[in-house]
Amino acid sequence: MQPPSRRTFLALGLITLTTACTGTDGTDAATKAPAPDPDAPVRLRAVAATDTLLSAYDALLATPGARTALLQPLRAETAQHRAALAQGIPAGSGAPTPGAPTTAPSTTPTPTASAALATLERQTAQSHLADLDAARPPLARLLASIAAANALHATTLGAPPDQPDPATTPTPSATAPTATAPGTAPPALQQALSAEHAAVYGYGVVGAHLPDDQQRADARTHYAAHQAQRDAWQRLLTTLGTTPTPAAGGYQLPFPVTDAPTATKLAAHLETRLTTVYADLVADLPTPHRGTAATALRDCTLRAHHWGAPTTPFPGLPDPAPTPTVTPS
Repeated sequence: MQPPSRRTFLALGLITLTTACTGTDGTDAATKAPAPDPDAPVRLRAVAATDTLLSAYDALLATPGARTALLQPLRAETAQHRAALAQGIPAGSGAPTPGAPTTAPSTTPTPTASAALATLERQTAQSHLADLDAARPPLARLLASIAAANALHATTLGAPPDQPDPATTPTPSATAPTATAPGTAPPALQQALSAEHAAVYGYGVVGAHLPDDQQRADARTHYAAHQAQRDAWQRLLTTLGTTPTPAAGGYQLPFPVTDAPTATKLAAHLETRLTTVYADLVADLPTPHRGTAATALRDCTLRAHHWGAPTTPFPGLPDPAPTPTVTPS
């Protein structure tokens, strides 16, 4: 992983002036209290929501016969989410501290208890997404990643996959134009479009190597979803006054695809790669469009899991080692 850039340190408020200067009130600027972190209220809300979720896990784990093998890994990932969200919150700011469960455990584990926990996972995801526009880009990226993990947790607990609500989920074609100057769309948006071009091509290969069964039907559904997302980014780029990048004439696959197992491996690879693209896009898009990128991140996370990709506590955030990509040939 590359070391943080100066821009990253500036965004996190970690660079301070080392030369002493005198303020207009005659005091030494170096002795003044640092400016408050504008992300602190967002972090505090996210930590509080995550603590509620941790308490719910603890309550269910305390019940006789709890499905420990299922719940403990999800609880451990949730604890990792809390630690990441709490970074940078100053001492004495009112940040809650994890403690004993706040919910009394039931006497017997029931499907209803797991369903309630899945519902709470989704509510936690929604609370994170509601703060996307209030967060600075690095925190918005983290919130979107954790919300995608929450959605995957809910599915693991038995809830049906999330489905976007057309009445509440913004789309690139329906969102009003932003103040972005014509021709200055974020580069990450062109990268997302290029990645969707590659995904559409890749799913054509995937479908051709799957038997005519449910797997092929799923591949068709995901192929259509990527076509729709590709078209949506093209419309948004046009709205922002930028010419959309066309698809390449051909693409080099990261490994040979010759049968059903390698086809499903390619599908998992495509979706996993896109989670990284969309996590970056959340940070780079103007705030009215962050929710759209976060929804795409969630959907790719769920599809990657469907195709057997390894799970991660932070979907879309970079791994220490790079993975091969589908590139134009």
